[in-house]
Amino acid sequence: MRFRDRRQAGEELAETLRARQREGALPDPLVLALPRGGVAVAREVAEALGAPLDVLVVRKIGAPHQEELGVGAMAGDEVPLLDGDALRHLGIGEAALTGVIERERAELRRRERLYRQGRPAPDLRGRTVIVVDDGLATGSTARAALRFVHRQAPARVLLAAPVCSPEGAGLMSAEADEVICLHRPAAFMAVGLWYEDFGQLTDQDVLEALHVQL
Repeated sequence: MRFRDRRQAGEELAETLRARQREGALPDPLVLALPRGGVAVAREVAEALGAPLDVLVVRKIGAPHQEELGVGAMAGDEVPLLDGDALRHLGIGEAALTGVIERERAELRRRERLYRQGRPAPDLRGRTVIVVDDGLATGSTARAALRFVHRQAPARVLLAAPVCSPEGAGLMSAEADEVICLHRPAAFMAVGLWYEDFGQLTDQDVLEALHVQL
């Protein structure tokens, strides 16, 4: 099963969440997208649920000189969540990540400023918060996002994605009150393989999804 693009994936995910809403499982929902890719999916979900849409900027922390190899993630001003097993396997200490963390923190803040345009972050207290991404692989960024959300005292936290690795979904079941995944292929490999069109989104795409005018 492959999705045509993120919009179609969002529409299908929205159908499942709308059914949960009709059952009364999603009172006072608020949708938080993980940009950039998650925004196109989350827009369809928010519209279907009649819920506000906002973003939660999370940045992956890559290994030094191997940026695609994630060894942690961070959200907001929280202390980064690092994968101790990965660091031991690579034979590097946390001190070696100082420069990477500083760069990712700067990019996180840049995106927050750009996407919010002076708007305050949403108040999550007492709400049903649905964190949406376009796919879940290892779960490192999702874990950072979910833990950040939990600290804001929501009533309930859901993680929703069109496609997930079985391992990632299993790990996130301990972090979210509910994990909703349309497909959990055994041979997962990578999120992009499950989309015909998995083009990179731009900051402008995010702003348009949020209906933000510069």
